[in-house]
Amino acid sequence: MDLNDAVITCAINIQWTNAVGVTGRKLAFRTATLRLVRNDVRELFIEMTGEKAKPVKFKLKDVMIHKKFMSEGKASINFKAENCAMYLSNAPPGTLMYFLRTIFIKLNGGEQKDEATAQKQLRAHMLSGKPSTFEEVSPVTTTEMIMARKKAGLLGRGTGTTPSPLAAKKRRYNETKVGDGQTGPAAKRLYQDQNTSTLGLEENVKLCEEQITVLSACTSGKSVFFTGSAGTGKSFLLRKIISALPPDGTVATASTGVAACLIGGTTLHAFAGIGSGDYGLQRCIELASRPASAQIWRKCKRLIIDEISMVDGQYFEKIEAVARHIRKNERPFGGIQLILCGDFLQLPPVVKSDNTTPTQRFCFQSSAWEKCIQCVFELREVHRQSDPKFINILNHIRIGHVNDEVTKVLRATSKQKIESDGILATQLCSHTNDAHSINESKLESLDGEKILFRAEDSDANMAKQLDSQLQVTSQLYLKINAQVMLLKNINIGAGLVNGARGVVVRIEKGLPVVRFKNNREYFCKHEKWIIKTPTGGTITRRQVPLKLAWAFSIHKSQGLTLDCVEMSLSKVFEAGQAYVALSRAKSLDSLRILDFDPKQVWANAQVLQYYKLFRRRLHDSTMIALGEKNIKREKNGDSKTSALVKLKKSLMDKPLVSIG
Repeated sequence: MDLNDAVITCAINIQWTNAVGVTGRKLAFRTATLRLVRNDVRELFIEMTGEKAKPVKFKLKDVMIHKKFMSEGKASINFKAENCAMYLSNAPPGTLMYFLRTIFIKLNGGEQKDEATAQKQLRAHMLSGKPSTFEEVSPVTTTEMIMARKKAGLLGRGTGTTPSPLAAKKRRYNETKVGDGQTGPAAKRLYQDQNTSTLGLEENVKLCEEQITVLSACTSGKSVFFTGSAGTGKSFLLRKIISALPPDGTVATASTGVAACLIGGTTLHAFAGIGSGDYGLQRCIELASRPASAQIWRKCKRLIIDEISMVDGQYFEKIEAVARHIRKNERPFGGIQLILCGDFLQLPPVVKSDNTTPTQRFCFQSSAWEKCIQCVFELREVHRQSDPKFINILNHIRIGHVNDEVTKVLRATSKQKIESDGILATQLCSHTNDAHSINESKLESLDGEKILFRAEDSDANMAKQLDSQLQVTSQLYLKINAQVMLLKNINIGAGLVNGARGVVVRIEKGLPVVRFKNNREYFCKHEKWIIKTPTGGTITRRQVPLKLAWAFSIHKSQGLTLDCVEMSLSKVFEAGQAYVALSRAKSLDSLRILDFDPKQVWANAQVLQYYKLFRRRLHDSTMIALGEKNIKREKNGDSKTSALVKLKKSLMDKPLVSIG
């Protein structure tokens, strides 16, 4: 993957117009590369290199950039002096954003020269008789960033002209004029410092080294499975991967609606077109062969599946066979690149088993798995928790290994007071109905009248589907002093993040004001959620980003980071369920376990065996010699130790990462 923010590869269309606006010459490339370059007198150009074509250079002077559809990989650049318009499409959205940002910063944050100096340099260059030379622009510097911000700040204060109508304001926000004679404000997304999180923008958070390795494998076209414990940034990385891939042919899906919403995708079941997959293979092929479904399968080049651990093996095997049949391609998954993400040591898939056929509960148990995956990775750096002691405990709980020390520490949390400023701990329940009942009864017990907040949906007929895929509900009842949870990242730097706990302190202008655990009050305006349909369309919901938070189900809490959480694990009924609940906590200080029992913590033996083989294969593929530490461990092994205990010990060893 090219990490240069001054280079982008995408589809390009260029049109030149005459003085009266009639289109003359045209150029079109399905794939072309744009580079930002400077000549020897420091003028900035875009150099376009198309398929089997000579490079063409466009001077960046008095240009207008239209970026309204940047998130869809589309933008346009109008070169007014040359009566030329360049249209970019199918660009990786993240790369496109940084490319446009670099243009803005380089034009507005560079060295300032007066007209006389510029003319003098140009004259000296022309008299020298040397041909112009070009070089790639240097990386964005902090000084350039500060200067670009200052210029944008000056623009943002207004010019003393009559305020323009709303439509004109919106148009100016979506268009940035850069270069000589700049007018109109620049969107902050284009010049925000990559290391700054004050705006709470996720694109400003840097990837760690292991995440960059996974990203590079995905952008190079490999079929990848990456896993990792809770809090290692799997979903965050997946969103980065999606933004680094061309939109055309990239389909983002997840096994659950909530997970699909978090990555801006659709559910795997909606994409596949075979419903729940309970039918035989032939019937599934017939369902997927319907025109709409078949077209979706044929257009797909890259299929992303989040929470793959909750997709059962038989379903995975069926959609792999469907892909080959519909696409008339006998390569694994019909030649589609797979990017799979999940942790098999968390919640398993729900499988309807019968006594007649052996159940392949997990994807890795299907015959299709080995054929489809080219390389595997495991993320090890935990970002959710920072306390090494708590991280170590969670690593033991993840593999079902609970010793006396872990038990002692977790039982001690039962006496902790984690409430503060009227904010109570969220109780995690093993069953969804229990959580719903607790929230309803607690709300009813509060004084005052319930206030209803209705969602605004783009399609009223899709309310049920939106309810199933989003944490935010179509109808939300609140009262003063209601315990709530924030459901959107509003401002990461200020702690207003998805999962932050608070209490409603008042209703102002018809909207709730919430005081959060960091003592910060936030006026909860309506926020927008977008889910994609399998055909590429979108459905939106606008609602206040809150949910009642006296209680939450463990299943619905996946992906959340909770800063004040209480749990009872006595009703845990699945392997990995206790681990998912415990790993939602940010720290031991924010956690209270009422009745910890080591017997309620276990991991699936088949998954443990898979991870052991998974890591052994990585070890073998890296060809690292057995070191003294490992030899000593081999010699000191207790022959009487049970196979499962040995398995758990091997999983506590540091794994290796390999690209296949």
